[in-house]
Amino acid sequence: MKIKFVDLFRQYRQHQQELDAAISKIIESGDFIGGLNNPEVRKFEESFASFLGVKHCIACGNGTDGLEISLRAMGIGPGDEVILPALTWISSAECVCANGATPVFADIDPVTYTISPAEIEAKITPRTKAVIPVHLYGLPADMPEICRIAEKHGIPVLEDCAQSHGAACFGKVTGSFGVMAEFSFYPGKNLGAYGDAGGIVTNDDELAKQARMIAQHGQSGRKFHHQLSGRNSRMDGLQAAVLNVKLPYLREWTQARRRIAAEFSAGLQGTRFVLPRTPDHFEPVWHLYAVLSETRDADRAALTEAGIPTGIQYPVPLPLLDAFAHLGGKPEDFPVAVKVSRQVMTLPIFPEMTEEEVNYVIENVRKL
Repeated sequence: MKIKFVDLFRQYRQHQQELDAAISKIIESGDFIGGLNNPEVRKFEESFASFLGVKHCIACGNGTDGLEISLRAMGIGPGDEVILPALTWISSAECVCANGATPVFADIDPVTYTISPAEIEAKITPRTKAVIPVHLYGLPADMPEICRIAEKHGIPVLEDCAQSHGAACFGKVTGSFGVMAEFSFYPGKNLGAYGDAGGIVTNDDELAKQARMIAQHGQSGRKFHHQLSGRNSRMDGLQAAVLNVKLPYLREWTQARRRIAAEFSAGLQGTRFVLPRTPDHFEPVWHLYAVLSETRDADRAALTEAGIPTGIQYPVPLPLLDAFAHLGGKPEDFPVAVKVSRQVMTLPIFPEMTEEEVNYVIENVRKL
């Protein structure tokens, strides 16, 4: 059997009529660019804000832009420090550097693999101006504790929700804890477009206004009227149309991911792998199903031979990348992130997986 890591074509075939009609409508109307009044973009912004229960959604070009624009709207700049996890995709740190600030890396929790609240507090200095928790693999970071620490020190929280569409912590969805939050709609995400796309959400009217202006060349409601020097970061009409078709199915797809993850966890009990653990009152959306193995490379090779692709997210902690060598991070400073990066292996998981495919993955992992 050959299994895909994510089968986007299978999802397309299941909703082909709706998707084709939505794309054709954009081609016929010519509403390609996500300007100030694109109807599909405005529809998505309103629908996604309602889905999360927040006041504002500002569509943008991609998730990385969303983080960068959010920090700029928050006034983060040169001389400032921003705390973020040592194990995540580089966007979480790139956005800090792009605004002239300095990323400060904190080690991760050994159970959830998200940023450790205790490590956050240990890293705070007078120059700390924001914290970026990342909801890794679809599991929320410990937002109640992170928000308690941030409030104690008067530091705003910017959530990186690129992998956590609809995840919740103590009954509250990710994206609604911080002063701002960013979502990615990269095609492989739980809610994915057919190209790059992103979004910023907030309950703060002024931050929403600033973010929208920055993303639209500094325009505020009127074309050619620029209140600041912004940038070009627009979700295009085609991506918005695709997302408008997909969003109503997101809860259904999340339930399918949860069912598959539960089957993996039950079927792999008793193996030598460290399986994902979900704290009480945390509701993950299983963007990825990550296990730890001390013989990861050999295990991945065996699974590849069996037709089962696997992934490594992420093979090198951010502070140990060449890009951040100037900050002086050492492996001993981030022992949990280093261990996880050397052992993590992610298994195929997507809503359209069949029971036969799920069982085939379980059977072959159990053989290792």
